Amino acid sequence: MHTILLVEDEAPLRELICDYLTAKSGGEWRVLPAADGTEGLLLAGSQPVDLAVLDVMLPDIDGFAVCQALRKKGGMPILFLSARAAEEDRLRGYGLGADDYMTKPFSQAELFAKIAALLRRSKGLAGRQVLSSGGVALDVPAHAVTVDGVRVELAPKEIALLRLLLEQQGQALRREDLLLRLWGWDYEGSDRVVDSHIRQLRRALGPWARCIRTVFKTGYKWEAVPPDGGDAT
Repeated sequence: MHTILLVEDEAPLRELICDYLTAKSGGEWRVLPAADGTEGLLLAGSQPVDLAVLDVMLPDIDGFAVCQALRKKGGMPILFLSARAAEEDRLRGYGLGADDYMTKPFSQAELFAKIAALLRRSKGLAGRQVLSSGGVALDVPAHAVTVDGVRVELAPKEIALLRLLLEQQGQALRREDLLLRLWGWDYEGSDRVVDSHIRQLRRALGPWARCIRTVFKTGYKWEAVPPDGGDAT
């Protein structure tokens, strides 16, 4: 049984989503509906919540503020569902810690699929204390990285960057999203700071640097390859 918080101020849409998710999951998902941000935070504070679906435009505090407050409480997956489709809104959502961002109008089947994927990922990561790929291992609680069993020293931002890459292996992570997640919305420097930290990380990983692949005009991804699998690009 999973508990999902739904913060949506449009009553008909809120009821439609609640009914669909409950029926589609065969009753395995319990949806907590909230008409505004204040009610949503009260619900999240009164019981365990596995995932939150947030509208951005709410009658009291907006969805971005709700996301910030939820992030301070824990690491539940957060998905924005909003009519605000501008890139700056999506980037702000990711920068505040959102895991996904869907725009209205939307497919309920796609919403269900995204929630299911986030729940699976959250469940898989919850019990993992060590993230590893090839000869690289990251002990999450200890913030310790080893390469072929040998401890390497990394700056905190490089450890955080490695964690994102390992958690989302095979997925292309946009440079802008990495910048927002690691440096925050208020960072005023160049996004090339990400490239600088990637270079430092590659130097530390030795032969496993090849696992960090450059995605042309996008960003980077972690791709598990053997040490002799070719140069990193």
